[in-house]
Amino acid sequence: MSTEEFATRLGVSDRMVSKWEARKDTIRLRQVNQAALDTLLATSAPDVHERFASLARSLGTVLPAVETPPPGPQPEQHQVRHPHDGKMMALVKAGTFLRGERNEPVWLPPFYVDVFPVTNNDYARFVAATGHPAPQHWHRERCPDSILDHPVVFVTWHDATAYATWAGKELPSAQQWEKAARGVRGDTYPWGNNRTPAKCNSRESGIGSTTPVSRYHSGVSPYGIYDLCGNTWEWCSTRSEPGRYELKAGAWTSPFARAAPAVFNDASAEMLDDDTGFRCAAPASAVEAVLGN
Repeated sequence: MSTEEFATRLGVSDRMVSKWEARKDTIRLRQVNQAALDTLLATSAPDVHERFASLARSLGTVLPAVETPPPGPQPEQHQVRHPHDGKMMALVKAGTFLRGERNEPVWLPPFYVDVFPVTNNDYARFVAATGHPAPQHWHRERCPDSILDHPVVFVTWHDATAYATWAGKELPSAQQWEKAARGVRGDTYPWGNNRTPAKCNSRESGIGSTTPVSRYHSGVSPYGIYDLCGNTWEWCSTRSEPGRYELKAGAWTSPFARAAPAVFNDASAEMLDDDTGFRCAAPASAVEAVLGN
């Protein structure tokens, strides 16, 4: 593949790949670049693994295989398309999960949550249907085609709630959001417990803007949900104090340490910025009623 394609697969710039090539044997991988390599290898075929191992073995950087105990079971994925706004939603079954930095067990009833954050394209349909004001970064109330598949930003908590009501949904509670991200095992990140900045769009990525909501395939949660770390902060329905609501996910402007789903953040309901968006949720019974099940 080309340098540009390889860089896109890794989630880094093509200039970074060129620097690696120029440094050759003197290169020493930083954690973020090692994580990107791990991500690429994890999605590659066995023959690619063999070729990589044969090339790297002489450098003494390939460790012998070590058997590790298998992790606990992951939930079975079940997704449906909501008929009101057409977005895919993932089922999070009833049960206990580990919440917060102290891993306190909490039980939640079943619910559905959007697989992807609400995009500019999704929000444009809402604006057209309701006459709701467009975000301030759209030109003449029209979203640029180049960011239609990026998460909508410059939305207040009230804007997010208005969209959710129009779509026949609601904003997720902070507990629902965290369970969707951490799964039933209480992993630190959606993909597990490894600190892997390359699996999301945080400040360390160096991209400097939002990215398409489907970009980080290796960073999905056990339920198949995208962008639960990085890209944009996401509004929740949980009120932290009068006039303020919780936010989850971290953002492209935030350090990776702020992206862990257990991390607390909140903001005024009137706040809007270029790194804040949202997704929707709904009780399982409400979604199944709409689907006619």
